Amino acid sequence: MTVFHQAGFLFTVLTGLAVATEPSVASYASIQAALDANPGRMVLLPSGDYPITEKLQIRGNRSGLVGFGRIIQKNPEQPIIEIENAEGVEIRDVTLTRPEEAMETGKEGIIAIKCRDLVIENVRVIDNHTRSGAIVVREGVGARISRCLVRNYMRVSVEDRTASPDWGYAFQCTDGTGISVSYSSGTLLEGNKVIEARLVPTPALQQEHKLGLYVKRNPVKGKIISQQAWDAGSTDNWQQGSGIIVTAPEVSHLTRIIGNHIENAAQGIDLHSDQVIVANNIITNSFMGMKAMHGSRNVLITGNQFNRNSLWAIGLMPGAAAHATNTDGGSIIANNIISDFGHGDAHWIWGDERSPFKFDTGQQEDDPPLADVLVQGNVVQSIDAPRYRYAVILPDGPKAPRGIHFSNNLFHPGTSGVANRELPP
Repeated sequence: MTVFHQAGFLFTVLTGLAVATEPSVASYASIQAALDANPGRMVLLPSGDYPITEKLQIRGNRSGLVGFGRIIQKNPEQPIIEIENAEGVEIRDVTLTRPEEAMETGKEGIIAIKCRDLVIENVRVIDNHTRSGAIVVREGVGARISRCLVRNYMRVSVEDRTASPDWGYAFQCTDGTGISVSYSSGTLLEGNKVIEARLVPTPALQQEHKLGLYVKRNPVKGKIISQQAWDAGSTDNWQQGSGIIVTAPEVSHLTRIIGNHIENAAQGIDLHSDQVIVANNIITNSFMGMKAMHGSRNVLITGNQFNRNSLWAIGLMPGAAAHATNTDGGSIIANNIISDFGHGDAHWIWGDERSPFKFDTGQQEDDPPLADVLVQGNVVQSIDAPRYRYAVILPDGPKAPRGIHFSNNLFHPGTSGVANRELPP
């Protein structure tokens, strides 16, 4: 079998017979015209650059775009590709980017809403600097995002929490997410690379953009922020966003996050979801390796590499969205390696008092405690002097985690020991 392109169509030759298979953008006035003329078919995007100023809309079941062309969105007020209310759409092999004057945006590279069995494979989203996400799936079922590259997706922004009575302030930050999934089930995220190479958390970057400084405060202090932090007028938590986030507590579930490489993120993997597998990922130089909270139940965290994290590598804790029927726990943390903790670029922000493992109490009084977690076969190792006090910190008190069991772990002690108290077997 051979494949060739002629007269605007992709041809497949089988036993001497040429059969037209897929239409090509080359035969139409624009990419959108080709998509509109061929609902339910994959459209070929040949090599070359394709500037656009309006979002590309993919509609109709089994539609899609495949090829080696580069789509350049020149309008910062528009996403690059939008897919909505469709089943079996596929986007493969294309490159999505923006010119320098349009890189700063509030819009997505790809946004898919209410889609079933979506496939995004070997797609590159480059220099889409947004506080939203480079690849976004909302209200999806069975989406698969595989072997994609997201590079340079963050921007300087303002995190506005004034609408929340829990916080009540807004502050300067860096923000942005590589792959964002919300209100979705059955999602597979595999083999993707999410890399931020621009906004590395240096003191010079912080000073240039006044990162962390409050730009607005409500008249009344937020309920879950300390008086000290409120009075300070700034926060250390000015790296916002995630390499990968799966969110919408009580809705998102049955997610697999496998074999991804995440580098220089704020939070590597952020979970507010149930029945999740986080396996064989590499998360390096992100200030937080991963966390599962806000009622994340039945999370399997296994075989991952967490390298040069600064605040924590693996964190499980209740959050504001947790309640009596939306609890955190029933999870396993097994066979992960945490290396060179505290030696990342954000160490100067967080200092040496942090811990590779974080098991914490909730954010609000009605948050039920984290419960029933197995921690086994993990390694915490640092070749240089440790930049953490304990490998594990377990809080005390009535809301402390319950049923946390440790076995067969190898934890290099921090400056004060392995743990702040004896770890329960």
